Amino acid sequence: MSTTSLQEPELPMTVDDFSALEERVLRAVELVKTERAARAEAEQTAELFRKEAEEKSAELQHVREQVRTFERERDQVRKRVEKLLKQVDEIAS
Repeated sequence: MSTTSLQEPELPMTVDDFSALEERVLRAVELVKTERAARAEAEQTAELFRKEAEEKSAELQHVREQVRTFERERDQVRKRVEKLLKQVDEIAS
């Protein structure tokens, strides 16, 4: 009965292979750093846009309320003017 060895075969690694691997790892690290910085900048920009959108939404709500107020005032003025014109017509008749 033979026993099978579970040892990994040794792979010869040259200095050039190790240098190439080291270079790939360093590039990967730099890429991760660059991507993290880009993501942080994108998140910061998104937060600024979110805040600006909230401010614009509040401003829009305020403007809508003003428009409703102006429309109510306009209707009141129109009714008063119609009433005055009616009284002038009665006097002229």
